[in-house]
Amino acid sequence: MQTAFQNYCRNRQYIGGYTVKDCFLQPLHDCNLAYRLSRLAASVRSVWSRCLLSFLKIMFPRSPIFPHKHGHVITPRILPHASQQQHRSPETRLTLNDTNLPGQPLNVFPVIPIYQWKAVPEFPRTNPNGAKKRKSDGNTQHDLKRQRFGSSHPYGPPAKTGTFSPVPQGRSGGSVREIRSPTRSPVHPPVGSKPACSVPLLKAESSQNSLPSHIIKDKLSQQILDLFHTCEQQSEDLEKKELCRAQLQIDIQRLFPCARIFLAGSSLNGFGSRTSDADLCLVVQEGPINQKTDAVYILSLVQKLLYKTYYIERPQLIRAKVPILKFRDRVSGVEFDLNVNNTVGLRNTFLLRTYAYLEKRVRPIILVIKKWASHHRINDASRGTLSSYTLVLMVLHYLQTLPDPVIPCLQKDYPECFNPVMDIHLVPEGPKNIPPFLSKNQSSLGDLLLGFLKYYATVFRWDKYVISVREAKALPKTNCWEWRSKFLYVEEPFDGSNTARAVHEKIKFDAIKAVFAESWQMLQARKDLNCILPIRETIPKR
Repeated sequence: MQTAFQNYCRNRQYIGGYTVKDCFLQPLHDCNLAYRLSRLAASVRSVWSRCLLSFLKIMFPRSPIFPHKHGHVITPRILPHASQQQHRSPETRLTLNDTNLPGQPLNVFPVIPIYQWKAVPEFPRTNPNGAKKRKSDGNTQHDLKRQRFGSSHPYGPPAKTGTFSPVPQGRSGGSVREIRSPTRSPVHPPVGSKPACSVPLLKAESSQNSLPSHIIKDKLSQQILDLFHTCEQQSEDLEKKELCRAQLQIDIQRLFPCARIFLAGSSLNGFGSRTSDADLCLVVQEGPINQKTDAVYILSLVQKLLYKTYYIERPQLIRAKVPILKFRDRVSGVEFDLNVNNTVGLRNTFLLRTYAYLEKRVRPIILVIKKWASHHRINDASRGTLSSYTLVLMVLHYLQTLPDPVIPCLQKDYPECFNPVMDIHLVPEGPKNIPPFLSKNQSSLGDLLLGFLKYYATVFRWDKYVISVREAKALPKTNCWEWRSKFLYVEEPFDGSNTARAVHEKIKFDAIKAVFAESWQMLQARKDLNCILPIRETIPKR
Protein backbone atom coordinates (compact mmCIF):
# COMPACT_ATOMS: atom_id res chain seq x y z
CA MET A 1 0.00 0.00 0.00
CA GLN A 2 2.86 2.36 0.77
CA THR A 3 4.43 1.71 -2.64
CA ALA A 4 1.13 2.49 -4.36
CA PHE A 5 0.80 5.75 -2.41
CA GLN A 6 4.31 6.84 -3.39
CA ASN A 7 3.57 6.10 -7.06
CA TYR A 8 0.39 8.15 -6.73
CA CYS A 9 2.33 11.12 -5.34
CA ARG A 10 5.03 10.76 -7.98
CA ASN A 11 2.47 10.86 -10.79
CA ARG A 12 0.65 13.81 -9.19
CA GLN A 13 3.20 16.65 -8.98
CA TYR A 14 2.04 18.10 -5.69
CA ILE A 15 4.03 20.51 -3.57
CA GLY A 16 6.68 18.52 -1.80
CA GLY A 17 5.24 15.26 -3.18
CA TYR A 18 2.21 15.27 -0.84
CA THR A 19 -1.02 17.17 -0.34
CA VAL A 20 -2.69 18.11 2.92
CA LYS A 21 -5.43 15.59 2.26
CA ASP A 22 -2.95 12.78 1.58
CA CYS A 23 -1.12 13.54 4.81
CA PHE A 24 -4.25 13.03 6.90
CA LEU A 25 -5.72 10.09 5.01
CA GLN A 26 -2.58 8.02 4.92
CA PRO A 27 -2.42 5.71 7.93
CA LEU A 28 -0.09 6.87 10.68
CA HIS A 29 1.88 3.63 10.59
CA ASP A 30 2.95 4.34 6.96
CA CYS A 31 4.93 7.52 7.81
CA ASN A 32 5.49 10.05 10.52
CA LEU A 33 2.82 12.77 10.19
CA ALA A 34 5.02 15.45 11.74
CA TYR A 35 7.75 14.77 9.20
CA ARG A 36 5.26 15.06 6.34
CA LEU A 37 3.90 18.38 7.65
CA SER A 38 7.42 19.82 7.99
CA ARG A 39 8.17 18.82 4.40
CA LEU A 40 4.98 20.55 3.26
CA ALA A 41 5.84 23.77 5.10
CA ALA A 42 9.36 23.84 3.67
CA SER A 43 8.03 23.37 0.17
CA VAL A 44 5.52 26.20 0.59
CA ARG A 45 8.26 28.54 1.83
CA SER A 46 10.49 27.64 -1.11
CA VAL A 47 7.77 28.33 -3.68
CA TRP A 48 6.83 31.60 -1.97
CA SER A 49 10.48 32.78 -1.99
CA ARG A 50 10.85 31.99 -5.67
CA CYS A 51 7.65 33.81 -6.53
CA LEU A 52 8.81 36.86 -4.57
CA LEU A 53 12.21 36.92 -6.28
CA SER A 54 10.57 36.55 -9.70
CA PHE A 55 8.30 39.47 -8.89
CA LEU A 56 11.26 41.63 -7.83
CA LYS A 57 13.20 40.77 -10.98
CA ILE A 58 10.22 41.83 -13.11
CA MET A 59 9.72 45.09 -11.22
CA PHE A 60 13.43 45.95 -10.97
CA PRO A 61 15.17 44.28 -13.94
CA ARG A 62 18.47 46.21 -13.53
CA SER A 63 18.88 45.67 -9.82
CA PRO A 64 21.10 42.81 -8.61
CA ILE A 65 19.03 40.22 -6.70
CA PHE A 66 21.33 37.29 -6.19
CA PRO A 67 24.84 37.61 -4.78
CA HIS A 68 27.85 37.02 -6.97
CA LYS A 69 29.20 33.50 -6.98
CA HIS A 70 32.37 34.76 -5.28
CA GLY A 71 30.40 36.45 -2.54
CA HIS A 72 30.46 40.08 -3.86
CA VAL A 73 27.27 41.90 -4.70
CA ILE A 74 27.19 43.37 -8.21
CA THR A 75 26.33 47.07 -8.02
CA PRO A 76 26.21 49.74 -10.72
CA ARG A 77 29.34 51.79 -11.25
CA ILE A 78 29.06 55.27 -9.82
CA LEU A 79 31.43 58.17 -9.59
CA PRO A 80 33.71 57.81 -6.58
CA HIS A 81 34.37 60.68 -4.26
CA ALA A 82 36.82 63.26 -5.53
CA SER A 83 39.34 62.35 -2.84
CA GLN A 84 39.31 58.76 -4.04
CA GLN A 85 39.72 59.74 -7.67
CA GLN A 86 42.88 61.71 -7.03
CA HIS A 87 44.66 58.52 -5.91
CA ARG A 88 43.59 56.52 -8.94
CA SER A 89 46.50 55.18 -10.92
CA PRO A 90 46.89 56.92 -14.29
CA GLU A 91 47.51 53.53 -15.85
CA THR A 92 43.87 52.64 -15.23
CA ARG A 93 42.47 53.38 -18.66
CA LEU A 94 38.90 52.61 -19.56
CA THR A 95 36.55 53.51 -22.35
CA LEU A 96 32.82 53.82 -22.55
CA ASN A 97 32.65 50.45 -24.29
CA ASP A 98 34.17 48.61 -21.33
CA THR A 99 30.97 48.63 -19.32
CA ASN A 100 27.86 46.52 -19.80
CA LEU A 101 25.72 48.85 -17.73
CA PRO A 102 23.60 51.05 -20.02
CA GLY A 103 23.57 54.78 -19.43
CA GLN A 104 26.52 54.83 -17.03
CA PRO A 105 29.50 56.81 -18.38
CA LEU A 106 32.77 55.95 -16.77
CA ASN A 107 34.58 58.32 -14.48
CA VAL A 108 38.08 57.48 -15.71
CA PHE A 109 39.10 58.24 -19.27
CA PRO A 110 42.30 57.84 -21.24
CA VAL A 111 44.91 60.35 -20.21
CA ILE A 112 45.44 63.15 -22.74
CA PRO A 113 48.01 65.92 -22.46
CA ILE A 114 47.16 69.23 -20.84
CA TYR A 115 46.44 72.05 -23.27
CA GLN A 116 49.52 74.24 -22.83
CA TRP A 117 50.76 76.94 -25.13
CA LYS A 118 54.39 77.77 -25.64
CA ALA A 119 55.52 81.34 -25.29
CA VAL A 120 54.79 83.52 -28.31
CA PRO A 121 57.60 85.86 -29.45
CA GLU A 122 56.54 89.45 -29.88
CA PHE A 123 57.93 92.96 -30.15
CA PRO A 124 58.96 94.61 -26.86
CA ARG A 125 56.24 96.78 -25.43
CA THR A 126 56.05 99.03 -22.41
CA ASN A 127 53.59 98.59 -19.59
CA PRO A 128 51.28 101.65 -19.50
CA ASN A 129 50.63 101.22 -15.80
CA GLY A 130 54.29 101.06 -14.90
CA ALA A 131 53.84 97.72 -13.16
CA LYS A 132 56.65 95.22 -13.11
CA LYS A 133 56.24 91.76 -14.49
CA ARG A 134 56.29 88.95 -12.00
CA LYS A 135 59.44 86.91 -12.16
CA SER A 136 59.37 83.25 -12.93
CA ASP A 137 59.72 80.94 -9.97
CA GLY A 138 61.45 78.22 -11.93
CA ASN A 139 58.48 75.88 -11.91
CA THR A 140 56.72 77.23 -14.98
CA GLN A 141 57.39 74.13 -17.03
CA HIS A 142 54.84 72.24 -14.95
CA ASP A 143 52.39 75.08 -14.24
CA LEU A 144 49.22 75.85 -16.16
CA LYS A 145 50.18 78.44 -18.72
CA ARG A 146 47.91 81.15 -19.96
CA GLN A 147 47.85 81.97 -23.62
CA ARG A 148 50.09 84.94 -24.25
CA PHE A 149 48.44 87.75 -26.10
CA GLY A 150 49.19 91.17 -27.43
CA SER A 151 51.37 92.33 -30.26
CA SER A 152 52.06 95.89 -31.31
CA HIS A 153 52.08 94.88 -34.97
CA PRO A 154 48.99 93.48 -36.69
CA TYR A 155 50.92 91.12 -38.91
CA GLY A 156 54.16 90.78 -37.05
CA PRO A 157 56.60 87.92 -36.79
CA PRO A 158 55.37 84.37 -37.22
CA ALA A 159 53.83 83.14 -34.02
CA LYS A 160 54.83 79.85 -32.53
CA THR A 161 51.77 77.70 -32.39
CA GLY A 162 50.50 75.94 -29.33
CA THR A 163 51.42 72.41 -28.42
CA PHE A 164 50.30 69.95 -25.86
CA SER A 165 52.76 68.94 -23.17
CA PRO A 166 52.01 66.47 -20.40
CA VAL A 167 51.87 67.76 -16.86
CA PRO A 168 52.27 65.60 -13.74
CA GLN A 169 48.97 64.72 -12.15
CA GLY A 170 50.07 66.05 -8.82
CA ARG A 171 50.45 69.59 -10.17
CA SER A 172 47.03 69.97 -11.76
CA GLY A 173 45.78 72.12 -8.92
CA GLY A 174 46.64 75.65 -7.99
CA SER A 175 45.52 78.70 -6.12
CA VAL A 176 42.15 80.16 -6.93
CA ARG A 177 42.07 82.10 -10.20
CA GLU A 178 45.85 82.36 -10.37
CA ILE A 179 47.66 81.58 -13.60
CA ARG A 180 51.38 81.70 -13.92
CA SER A 181 53.00 82.81 -17.13
CA PRO A 182 56.33 81.74 -18.54
CA THR A 183 59.10 84.25 -18.93
CA ARG A 184 59.70 85.46 -22.43
CA SER A 185 62.47 87.27 -24.21
CA PRO A 186 61.49 89.66 -27.01
CA VAL A 187 62.35 88.53 -30.50
CA HIS A 188 63.17 91.14 -33.12
CA PRO A 189 62.52 90.05 -36.69
CA PRO A 190 65.31 90.65 -39.17
CA VAL A 191 64.97 93.66 -41.41
CA GLY A 192 63.16 92.87 -44.63
CA SER A 193 62.07 89.46 -43.50
CA LYS A 194 58.70 88.17 -44.63
CA PRO A 195 56.60 86.25 -42.16
CA ALA A 196 55.95 82.64 -43.04
CA CYS A 197 52.37 82.93 -41.86
CA SER A 198 50.06 85.91 -41.33
CA VAL A 199 47.89 84.06 -38.83
CA PRO A 200 48.67 85.01 -35.22
CA LEU A 201 47.29 81.75 -33.89
CA LEU A 202 47.56 82.48 -30.20
CA LYS A 203 47.47 86.24 -29.93
CA ALA A 204 44.65 88.60 -29.27
CA GLU A 205 42.89 90.24 -32.17
CA SER A 206 45.26 92.92 -33.35
CA SER A 207 44.03 96.17 -34.84
CA GLN A 208 44.09 96.49 -38.59
CA ASN A 209 45.17 100.09 -38.93
CA SER A 210 47.32 99.56 -42.02
CA LEU A 211 44.50 98.87 -44.47
CA PRO A 212 45.15 100.05 -48.03
CA SER A 213 43.45 103.26 -49.09
CA HIS A 214 41.27 101.60 -51.73
CA ILE A 215 39.61 99.45 -49.03
CA ILE A 216 38.26 102.51 -47.16
CA LYS A 217 37.80 104.88 -50.10
CA ASP A 218 34.16 105.77 -49.30
CA LYS A 219 32.03 106.75 -46.32
CA LEU A 220 30.38 103.34 -45.99
CA SER A 221 33.75 101.58 -45.85
CA GLN A 222 35.01 103.99 -43.21
CA GLN A 223 31.88 103.37 -41.12
CA ILE A 224 32.45 99.62 -41.31
CA LEU A 225 36.08 99.97 -40.26
CA ASP A 226 35.30 102.34 -37.39
CA LEU A 227 32.57 100.06 -36.05
CA PHE A 228 34.93 97.11 -36.29
CA HIS A 229 37.63 98.85 -34.26
CA THR A 230 35.06 99.82 -31.63
CA CYS A 231 33.49 96.39 -31.24
CA GLU A 232 36.36 93.96 -31.81
CA GLN A 233 37.47 91.78 -28.92
CA GLN A 234 40.34 93.23 -26.90
CA SER A 235 43.22 91.51 -25.16
CA GLU A 236 41.69 92.03 -21.74
CA ASP A 237 38.42 90.46 -22.89
CA LEU A 238 40.20 87.34 -24.04
CA GLU A 239 42.27 87.22 -20.87
CA LYS A 240 39.13 87.24 -18.70
CA LYS A 241 37.78 84.24 -20.56
CA GLU A 242 41.07 82.40 -20.28
CA LEU A 243 41.24 83.01 -16.51
CA CYS A 244 37.80 81.48 -16.01
CA ARG A 245 38.67 78.57 -18.30
CA ALA A 246 41.79 77.77 -16.31
CA GLN A 247 39.95 77.82 -12.97
CA LEU A 248 37.13 75.69 -14.38
CA GLN A 249 39.61 73.08 -15.51
CA ILE A 250 41.06 72.86 -12.01
CA ASP A 251 37.61 72.44 -10.46
CA ILE A 252 36.27 69.95 -13.02
CA GLN A 253 39.35 67.79 -12.61
CA ARG A 254 37.98 66.93 -9.18
CA LEU A 255 35.31 64.94 -11.04
CA PHE A 256 37.34 63.87 -14.05
CA PRO A 257 41.07 63.97 -13.28
CA CYS A 258 42.08 63.49 -16.92
CA ALA A 259 39.67 66.06 -18.40
CA ARG A 260 40.79 69.19 -20.22
CA ILE A 261 38.88 72.35 -21.17
CA PHE A 262 39.57 74.23 -24.40
CA LEU A 263 38.51 77.72 -25.41
CA ALA A 264 36.89 77.73 -28.85
CA GLY A 265 34.41 79.61 -31.00
CA SER A 266 34.45 83.34 -31.68
CA SER A 267 36.74 84.00 -28.72
CA LEU A 268 39.61 82.44 -30.67
CA ASN A 269 38.60 82.38 -34.33
CA GLY A 270 39.15 86.13 -34.85
CA PHE A 271 35.51 87.15 -35.24
CA GLY A 272 34.71 87.85 -31.58
CA SER A 273 33.41 91.13 -30.22
CA ARG A 274 33.57 92.69 -26.79
CA THR A 275 30.15 91.26 -25.96
CA SER A 276 30.68 87.78 -27.41
CA ASP A 277 30.00 84.72 -25.32
CA ALA A 278 32.76 82.19 -24.76
CA ASP A 279 32.54 78.61 -26.03
CA LEU A 280 34.28 75.91 -24.01
CA CYS A 281 34.88 72.30 -24.96
CA LEU A 282 35.31 69.75 -22.16
CA VAL A 283 37.34 66.83 -23.52
CA VAL A 284 37.08 63.73 -21.34
CA GLN A 285 38.40 61.19 -23.84
CA GLU A 286 40.02 61.22 -27.24
CA GLY A 287 37.20 59.48 -29.11
CA PRO A 288 33.60 60.57 -29.57
CA ILE A 289 30.93 60.01 -26.94
CA ASN A 290 27.16 59.62 -27.09
CA GLN A 291 25.82 63.17 -26.98
CA LYS A 292 22.29 62.09 -26.02
CA THR A 293 23.24 60.07 -22.95
CA ASP A 294 26.86 60.37 -21.85
CA ALA A 295 27.29 64.07 -22.61
CA VAL A 296 24.08 64.97 -20.78
CA TYR A 297 25.11 62.86 -17.79
CA ILE A 298 28.57 64.46 -17.61
CA LEU A 299 27.16 67.97 -17.94
CA SER A 300 24.65 67.25 -15.16
CA LEU A 301 27.53 66.32 -12.87
CA VAL A 302 29.38 69.49 -13.83
CA GLN A 303 26.22 71.50 -13.21
CA LYS A 304 25.98 70.19 -9.65
CA LEU A 305 29.63 71.06 -9.14
CA LEU A 306 29.20 74.61 -10.43
CA TYR A 307 26.35 75.23 -8.02
CA LYS A 308 28.92 74.93 -5.23
CA THR A 309 31.49 77.31 -6.71
CA TYR A 310 31.66 80.95 -5.72
CA TYR A 311 32.47 82.43 -9.13
CA ILE A 312 29.80 80.73 -11.32
CA GLU A 313 26.13 81.63 -11.41
CA ARG A 314 23.04 80.42 -13.24
CA PRO A 315 24.29 77.07 -14.62
CA GLN A 316 21.61 75.82 -17.01
CA LEU A 317 21.67 72.51 -18.90
CA ILE A 318 20.27 72.74 -22.43
CA ARG A 319 19.47 69.43 -24.15
CA ALA A 320 20.12 69.96 -27.85
CA LYS A 321 21.77 67.93 -30.60
CA VAL A 322 25.01 69.00 -28.93
CA PRO A 323 24.04 69.50 -25.26
CA ILE A 324 25.55 72.55 -23.60
CA LEU A 325 25.80 73.93 -20.10
CA LYS A 326 25.25 77.69 -20.00
CA PHE A 327 26.57 79.71 -17.06
CA ARG A 328 27.96 83.13 -16.17
CA ASP A 329 31.22 84.15 -14.56
CA ARG A 330 30.47 86.41 -11.60
CA VAL A 331 33.90 88.04 -11.73
CA SER A 332 34.02 89.07 -15.40
CA GLY A 333 30.34 88.86 -16.32
CA VAL A 334 31.13 86.69 -19.37
CA GLU A 335 28.56 84.13 -20.50
CA PHE A 336 29.91 80.64 -21.23
CA ASP A 337 28.63 77.65 -23.24
CA LEU A 338 30.26 74.36 -22.25
CA ASN A 339 29.98 71.22 -24.39
CA VAL A 340 31.51 67.76 -24.02
CA ASN A 341 33.83 66.26 -26.63
CA ASN A 342 32.52 68.36 -29.50
CA THR A 343 35.97 68.36 -31.06
CA VAL A 344 34.61 69.51 -34.43
CA GLY A 345 34.25 72.93 -32.83
CA LEU A 346 37.97 72.96 -32.04
CA ARG A 347 38.86 72.08 -35.62
CA ASN A 348 36.67 74.71 -37.23
CA THR A 349 37.92 77.33 -34.74
CA PHE A 350 41.41 77.17 -36.23
CA LEU A 351 40.06 76.90 -39.78
CA LEU A 352 38.07 80.11 -39.34
CA ARG A 353 40.99 81.80 -37.58
CA THR A 354 43.18 81.09 -40.59
CA TYR A 355 40.59 82.61 -42.92
CA ALA A 356 40.28 85.62 -40.60
CA TYR A 357 43.93 86.59 -40.90
CA LEU A 358 44.64 85.63 -44.51
CA GLU A 359 43.04 88.83 -45.83
CA LYS A 360 42.62 92.14 -44.00
CA ARG A 361 39.03 92.69 -45.13
CA VAL A 362 37.64 89.43 -43.75
CA ARG A 363 37.40 90.30 -40.06
CA PRO A 364 35.81 93.78 -40.40
CA ILE A 365 33.16 92.65 -42.88
CA ILE A 366 32.19 89.56 -40.87
CA LEU A 367 31.99 91.37 -37.53
CA VAL A 368 29.73 94.08 -38.98
CA ILE A 369 27.49 91.48 -40.65
CA LYS A 370 27.11 89.67 -37.32
CA LYS A 371 26.07 92.95 -35.69
CA TRP A 372 23.64 93.62 -38.52
CA ALA A 373 22.04 90.18 -38.17
CA SER A 374 21.70 90.60 -34.40
CA HIS A 375 20.03 93.98 -34.86
CA HIS A 376 17.45 92.46 -37.22
CA ARG A 377 16.93 89.44 -34.93
CA ILE A 378 18.02 86.79 -37.40
CA ASN A 379 21.10 85.71 -35.43
CA ASP A 380 19.64 83.39 -32.80
CA ALA A 381 19.55 79.66 -33.49
CA SER A 382 17.51 79.04 -30.33
CA ARG A 383 14.67 81.01 -31.95
CA GLY A 384 14.81 79.34 -35.33
CA THR A 385 17.14 81.73 -37.15
CA LEU A 386 20.84 81.75 -38.09
CA SER A 387 23.67 81.02 -35.70
CA SER A 388 26.82 83.16 -35.73
CA TYR A 389 28.78 80.22 -37.08
CA THR A 390 26.35 79.88 -40.00
CA LEU A 391 26.65 83.60 -40.77
CA VAL A 392 30.44 83.37 -40.84
CA LEU A 393 30.30 80.44 -43.26
CA MET A 394 27.86 82.35 -45.47
CA VAL A 395 30.23 85.33 -45.67
CA LEU A 396 33.26 83.12 -46.36
CA HIS A 397 31.33 81.33 -49.11
CA TYR A 398 30.48 84.66 -50.74
CA LEU A 399 34.11 85.85 -50.58
CA GLN A 400 35.25 82.55 -52.13
CA THR A 401 32.80 82.61 -55.06
CA LEU A 402 33.48 86.13 -56.37
CA PRO A 403 34.95 86.36 -59.90
CA ASP A 404 38.18 87.44 -58.21
CA PRO A 405 38.06 85.58 -54.89
CA VAL A 406 38.99 87.51 -51.77
CA ILE A 407 40.02 84.31 -49.97
CA PRO A 408 41.07 80.86 -51.22
CA CYS A 409 39.69 77.43 -50.35
CA LEU A 410 42.03 76.32 -47.58
CA GLN A 411 40.75 72.76 -47.35
CA LYS A 412 41.47 72.24 -51.05
CA ASP A 413 44.81 74.05 -51.15
CA TYR A 414 46.13 72.70 -47.82
CA PRO A 415 44.28 69.44 -47.09
CA GLU A 416 47.05 68.18 -44.81
CA CYS A 417 46.67 71.22 -42.52
CA PHE A 418 42.93 70.70 -41.99
CA ASN A 419 42.64 66.93 -41.98
CA PRO A 420 39.35 66.05 -40.22
CA VAL A 421 40.95 63.00 -38.57
CA MET A 422 44.05 64.81 -37.33
CA ASP A 423 44.82 64.32 -33.64
CA ILE A 424 43.15 67.07 -31.69
CA HIS A 425 46.38 68.17 -30.01
CA LEU A 426 47.94 68.77 -33.45
CA VAL A 427 45.13 71.01 -34.72
CA PRO A 428 46.80 74.31 -33.66
CA GLU A 429 49.96 73.25 -35.53
CA GLY A 430 48.10 72.80 -38.82
CA PRO A 431 47.97 76.36 -40.24
CA LYS A 432 51.41 77.49 -39.04
CA ASN A 433 53.08 77.30 -42.48
CA ILE A 434 50.27 78.71 -44.62
CA PRO A 435 51.57 81.84 -46.42
CA PRO A 436 49.56 85.07 -46.79
CA PHE A 437 47.03 85.22 -49.62
CA LEU A 438 47.34 88.02 -52.17
CA SER A 439 43.94 88.65 -53.72
CA LYS A 440 43.42 90.39 -57.05
CA ASN A 441 40.07 91.67 -55.81
CA GLN A 442 40.30 95.40 -54.98
CA SER A 443 36.73 95.89 -53.71
CA SER A 444 36.23 98.18 -50.73
CA LEU A 445 34.57 97.13 -47.50
CA GLY A 446 31.39 98.93 -48.55
CA ASP A 447 31.31 97.17 -51.91
CA LEU A 448 31.77 93.78 -50.23
CA LEU A 449 28.92 94.44 -47.78
CA LEU A 450 26.60 95.49 -50.60
CA GLY A 451 27.64 92.49 -52.66
CA PHE A 452 27.01 90.10 -49.76
CA LEU A 453 23.46 91.38 -49.25
CA LYS A 454 22.74 91.33 -52.98
CA TYR A 455 24.14 87.80 -53.40
CA TYR A 456 21.79 86.25 -50.85
CA ALA A 457 18.86 88.53 -51.73
CA THR A 458 18.78 88.02 -55.50
CA VAL A 459 21.53 85.71 -56.80
CA PHE A 460 21.76 82.65 -54.58
CA ARG A 461 19.02 80.03 -55.12
CA TRP A 462 18.18 78.78 -51.64
CA ASP A 463 15.92 76.02 -52.98
CA LYS A 464 18.49 74.51 -55.36
CA TYR A 465 21.92 74.90 -53.81
CA VAL A 466 23.91 74.17 -50.66
CA ILE A 467 26.48 76.59 -49.25
CA SER A 468 29.88 74.88 -49.03
CA VAL A 469 33.08 76.50 -47.77
CA ARG A 470 34.86 73.16 -48.04
CA GLU A 471 34.37 73.12 -51.83
CA ALA A 472 34.31 76.93 -52.28
CA LYS A 473 31.15 76.69 -54.39
CA ALA A 474 27.41 76.11 -54.24
CA LEU A 475 26.59 72.41 -54.39
CA PRO A 476 23.34 71.25 -56.06
CA LYS A 477 20.78 69.89 -53.62
CA THR A 478 20.17 67.01 -56.00
CA ASN A 479 23.51 65.53 -54.91
CA CYS A 480 22.01 64.39 -51.61
CA TRP A 481 18.45 63.44 -50.71
CA GLU A 482 18.84 64.90 -47.20
CA TRP A 483 19.57 68.36 -48.59
CA ARG A 484 16.34 68.63 -50.56
CA SER A 485 14.01 68.86 -47.58
CA LYS A 486 15.86 71.78 -45.93
CA PHE A 487 14.95 75.43 -46.44
CA LEU A 488 18.58 76.39 -45.92
CA TYR A 489 21.58 74.07 -45.87
CA VAL A 490 25.02 75.37 -44.87
CA GLU A 491 27.58 72.58 -44.88
CA GLU A 492 29.84 72.20 -41.87
CA PRO A 493 33.38 72.07 -43.32
CA PHE A 494 34.47 68.98 -41.38
CA ASP A 495 31.52 66.68 -40.69
CA GLY A 496 29.14 67.83 -43.45
CA SER A 497 26.20 68.49 -41.13
CA ASN A 498 23.78 71.38 -41.59
CA THR A 499 24.80 74.32 -39.41
CA ALA A 500 21.49 76.03 -40.29
CA ARG A 501 19.32 73.16 -39.06
CA ALA A 502 17.59 75.53 -36.62
CA VAL A 503 15.82 77.18 -39.58
CA HIS A 504 13.08 74.58 -39.95
CA GLU A 505 10.01 76.85 -40.12
CA LYS A 506 9.01 78.48 -43.39
CA ILE A 507 7.89 81.67 -41.68
CA LYS A 508 11.36 82.14 -40.15
CA PHE A 509 13.05 81.31 -43.43
CA ASP A 510 10.92 83.86 -45.31
CA ALA A 511 11.72 86.46 -42.64
CA ILE A 512 15.46 85.89 -43.12
CA LYS A 513 15.19 86.33 -46.89
CA ALA A 514 13.10 89.47 -46.42
CA VAL A 515 15.74 91.04 -44.17
CA PHE A 516 18.43 90.41 -46.79
CA ALA A 517 16.33 91.92 -49.57
CA GLU A 518 15.19 94.97 -47.59
CA SER A 519 18.67 95.74 -46.24
CA TRP A 520 20.23 95.48 -49.69
CA GLN A 521 17.71 97.88 -51.22
CA MET A 522 18.11 100.44 -48.43
CA LEU A 523 21.91 100.30 -48.40
CA GLN A 524 22.06 100.46 -52.20
CA ALA A 525 19.98 103.63 -52.17
CA ARG A 526 21.58 105.53 -49.27
CA LYS A 527 25.15 104.13 -48.95
CA ASP A 528 24.99 104.76 -45.21
CA LEU A 529 25.50 102.01 -42.64
CA ASN A 530 23.09 103.69 -40.22
CA CYS A 531 20.14 102.91 -42.47
CA ILE A 532 20.49 99.17 -41.79
CA LEU A 533 22.47 99.19 -38.52
CA PRO A 534 22.28 102.09 -36.03
CA ILE A 535 25.94 102.57 -35.15
CA ARG A 536 25.42 104.32 -31.81
CA GLU A 537 23.13 101.57 -30.55
CA THR A 538 25.60 98.92 -31.67
CA ILE A 539 28.65 100.32 -29.87
CA PRO A 540 29.11 98.36 -26.61
CA LYS A 541 28.80 100.34 -23.41
CA ARG A 542 31.98 100.53 -21.38
